[in-house]
Amino acid sequence: MREASTAALPPAPGAEQYLAVDFADSAYVLPGGHFIDLLGTPESANRWLAERGLAPADAGVQEMCATQLRVLREHIRALFAARVAQQPVLPAALSAVNDALSRTPTAALLQWDEANGFYRTALCPPNVDRALATLAADAADLLSGSGADFLTTCESVPCNRYLIRHGRRHWCSTRCGDRARAARAYARAKSKTD
Repeated sequence: MREASTAALPPAPGAEQYLAVDFADSAYVLPGGHFIDLLGTPESANRWLAERGLAPADAGVQEMCATQLRVLREHIRALFAARVAQQPVLPAALSAVNDALSRTPTAALLQWDEANGFYRTALCPPNVDRALATLAADAADLLSGSGADFLTTCESVPCNRYLIRHGRRHWCSTRCGDRARAARAYARAKSKTD
């Protein structure tokens, strides 16, 4: 998984209203097959959470927690895809979101090893569990509310981002809209010369 440092896209329409759209769009494809994952490393996941007020900058996100975020993101994307396509949802995706909704409050687990004896640890820092629950709740609110009728995918290939459609806009960014219009113009010009 690669992390974006220079090719970050602006938030898609609706991402400022629904954190779940921003979360679902935290992994995307750019032209040329470049894959950007804003949760690709524990550090980048920690930064993404902190920038959105979901965890402090020093939350200490570990790989296991970053993986949980990426897995939840894929389940939310699956639910969004089912809603956009008007298809039945995958039970595993629904279950994963419900599991995330029930993550807070958490209790530290009892652990034991020869060097330390008994001690307690949380699988993820409590703020990451709260972030998972918050993101799942926002996705649930979007999917069960009136905003779901406006949820769609960006129509510019190869973009895989979601957006909340306002008016006639079908793209997640000006960049994708320009690329789609240029591709249509090229196809029209090519068909006239053939």
